[in-house]
Parts: sequence; structure tokens; C-alpha cells
Amino acid sequence: MRIFIARLAGTPVFDPAGDQIGRTRDVVVGLRATGTPRVHGMVIEMQPRRRVFLPITRVKSIEAGAIIFTGKINTRRFEQRATETLVIGEMLDLTVRAGGEQVTVLDLAMEEIRPSDWRITKVAVLRGAPGPRLRRRGETHILDWAEVSGFDVVQRDQGAANLLAAFDSLRAADLASALHGLPGKRRVEVAAALDDERLADVLEELPESDQIDILGKLNADRAADVLAAMSPDDATDLLQDLPPAQAEALLTLMEPREAEPVRRLLTYPEDTAGGIMTTEPVILPPTATVAEALAHVRQQDIIPAVAAQVYVTRPPTETPTGRYLGVAHFQRLLRDPPSTLLGGVLDPRSTRSSPTCRCRR
Repeated sequence: MRIFIARLAGTPVFDPAGDQIGRTRDVVVGLRATGTPRVHGMVIEMQPRRRVFLPITRVKSIEAGAIIFTGKINTRRFEQRATETLVIGEMLDLTVRAGGEQVTVLDLAMEEIRPSDWRITKVAVLRGAPGPRLRRRGETHILDWAEVSGFDVVQRDQGAANLLAAFDSLRAADLASALHGLPGKRRVEVAAALDDERLADVLEELPESDQIDILGKLNADRAADVLAAMSPDDATDLLQDLPPAQAEALLTLMEPREAEPVRRLLTYPEDTAGGIMTTEPVILPPTATVAEALAHVRQQDIIPAVAAQVYVTRPPTETPTGRYLGVAHFQRLLRDPPSTLLGGVLDPRSTRSSPTCRCRR
């Protein structure tokens, strides 16, 4: 059975009892001077964002949409050895040689030569120049491993189109987790290939150290565009961790209307309530219905903490302008008929709360 590895990204992994324990993030192989590379196992992500190693000898079956293993899995955090290579993270998008010409690696296939002995046997390559990001140009060919050379060469600019294609369907949080697990060089290459909105969503899910590292590798104009695409409170958190001169330079490059709410939040000390507020709460007029409010808080780009309540103001419903009336909490919205007006479901204890911002955590 031949399996193309990029298609395994995100595949659920089940234990012998049929319970899902995580999802596949990569395949670990050992490159050799001669012969086909041996597959050592898979990198599985368990909750909460813990990457563990599943030996290939424990894999019972690989089916459409499911990987099933036998025995027990060691929950110790995965650490890549110097002799190991990650197929998705490090081999996709490499420029290698086949038949005397340069080609780009689109995917690699593994096959079970004998029980529990899996090898990399095929390489899917693209002849011709690859297009930007997820666009592909040229001819695709499936070659034997022996027909391709150059996997042992360190490449300065590897690109990321095919790695992104493998992760294209992932949510921002899952892509951030996948990005966090990549080697530093690949992490920066993938981040640079994402568009501003997607990168902003991913940065908001990454640890601060990764955020700073990625932002520092982008040119100043691109970094400012990504900051502008982030929510103001997340952009503020990130800028607070940068040297003041660098933070001010990025704010200057942002559009004034996008920089203004961030500058406002930066005036608060980081460890105060003001320092953890957002300037983008959900705000609706009192004439809006419960159904409309639920439709707003259901939007995927609104984090749960912000979606927990709806601020009700007189028009205009932009911070900090409209006259504040009160808060309608999410649980109350679930209990009232959809046609009920928000003006009738306000929490009486909320009439003195601030309408201009919402505490994020």
C-alpha cells in the first residue's frame, strides 16, 4: 500500500479501544547514504498541544481518515534527533535534482515493504517554476526515490507552498501548533508565505517567543501590515514585548486609524485591567433581536471571552461613542425567544460598566 505523506496531516489517531488520542502532524524518517529512507514513526499532537512520538511498529492500520495503533503510546514530549528528518516540515518544497534538472518536491510516498517496515519509495515533484504561495505551475511527476538527489543539501530559501497546501484546511490554532513544532528556518519560511490575515490569526495563537521571532524576521512594512490585521489587544500584547523604538517604528508604519486603538491600549500598564482590554467588543443597539445577537457572537473570528456578552448602546455602535445602556450576557440570550429585543434582556448589574472596552482574560 502506497501512502502520500502530506495527505496524512491532521488525520485523527485512535487507540486500540477506538478513542481518538490526537492528530497526525508529521512523519519521521532516517535519511541514508544508500537505499530508501526508513520510516521511524509519526509525530502525533495530543491535547493540550503536546507532541509525542508514535513508532511505526505500533501502527496497526492507516485508513481513509483514521490511523489506528496497538499497544501503549509514550506521552513524553517528542524531541527530534540529529539523525531524523521530518517529511512535511523539512522535505516538502525542497529543490532537488531529477534527470539532470531542478524540480520541487510536492510530496513523498511511503510503502510497507514487509510487516512494520515502511520506506520512502516515491517522490512527487513539480517540473517548472513553482507559483507563489499555493499556486502551482509546471508538470507533476511521480519518481522513484533513487531517481532524485539533493535531499542532503541545506537550502537557504526553501519556500513553503506545498507545506501550506498540506496544512491548508487547518484552523488557525492548529496551524499555529504545527508552525510551533517546525524547525526555526522552516517556521519563518512558512510565516512569510502566509497572507496577512492568516498570519495574524496564527500569531495570535502562538507563544510570545514565537511571535517575536517571526515578526522580527519580516520586513518592517510587512510586520506593520500583519499587526494591523491582528485584534488590537493581541497587537498590543506583542508590541509591549518589543523594544520601545521598534514598537514605535511599527506603529508609525500602520494606518493611523488602525494604530489608534493600539496606542490607546499601550497607555495602560501591562499588568492592569486596562492593559488586557480589547477595543472591539460586540456592540448592538437595543432594537436588535436576540437572534441577531447570537448571529454576531457565533462568528468564528470572535474569541469566546468577547462573545460571552453583547454591549448594548444607542447608535452609533462604535467605541467609545454611543450611549451605553447595559450588557446582555450569552447565557441570557440562549434562554429568551429569538424575537426578543436586546433592550429587554439587559443585566441590571451592568449599567455602570464601561462601554468602551472588554476585558479579554
